[in-house]
Amino acid sequence: MEKKSRILIIGATGRLGFELAIASIKASHPTFALVRELTYEDPLKSRKLRALSDSGAVLLLGSLQNEERLVEALRQVDVVICAVSSRQTLDQKLLIPAIKRAGCIKRLIPSEFGIDPDKTRVSGMDHGLYARKVEIRRIVEAEGIPYTYICCNFFTSYLLPSIVQRGLKAPPRDKVVIFGEGNVQGVFMNESDIAAFTISTVDDPRTLNKAIHLRPPGNVYSMNELVEIWEGKIGKKLERTYVSEEKLLKKIKETPYPDNVELVFIYSAFVKGDQTYFDIESPGGLDGVKLYPHLKYTTVSEFVDSLL
Repeated sequence: MEKKSRILIIGATGRLGFELAIASIKASHPTFALVRELTYEDPLKSRKLRALSDSGAVLLLGSLQNEERLVEALRQVDVVICAVSSRQTLDQKLLIPAIKRAGCIKRLIPSEFGIDPDKTRVSGMDHGLYARKVEIRRIVEAEGIPYTYICCNFFTSYLLPSIVQRGLKAPPRDKVVIFGEGNVQGVFMNESDIAAFTISTVDDPRTLNKAIHLRPPGNVYSMNELVEIWEGKIGKKLERTYVSEEKLLKKIKETPYPDNVELVFIYSAFVKGDQTYFDIESPGGLDGVKLYPHLKYTTVSEFVDSLL
């Protein structure tokens, strides 16, 4: 049996980072987590670290800002998966020279885990969110670092719990707002499923220097279709109000940042169609669901069942 790569997770106490670490351990990869000393002072994060340690992960003190410790950590592994928050996207620049110094990294999976930043069409509206991710891509490629990009679109924990209703924490029972004509499809993926697909790529030569897109059947729906699913679950028709693209753009412009970010994401996915307008098997892209047909995943319908 071929030896499995040793994996370092950066950001292992985050929502997705923790799932990535768990998936790595379950797949029998020697798993390491880079941990800042301050992390132990946070009760929730400390519990997550204890759970990872108890499951077999090796916790290494360090951070992206401490190059010596970072290089020391990198020299113990083969693959790096970065799962830092979008606020820290450009901090990954610090990872590049450290990887070059370490000289042993066979693959970097940078912190993307959303819409393919090279495919978005909301430039000037996203306050540089996707531009920063594109900047990291171009640096990684220019430096010749082997990579895999994971494009998983929306987490099921984002927008779907309210059936894409801004400001709500639970699905509506009487009225629903639909943006645009409601026929453009978006994509949702459960975080633990994203992690399983991601870990499957690390030793797969097919995914080297590729963008892996997760767009599974059962997880691709328009706003109209999502509302129909919810109506079927609760046995009731909702009163629908449609907000035109023009009115949505006006609302985005009038709403200050960061309060308008959710609206920008809705516009990108469900009006512009940034998650579904392109062929995911175009040059440089691969369909993760086709690559790993054995992997099970939570469908949108199954997730919505949990909201009842």
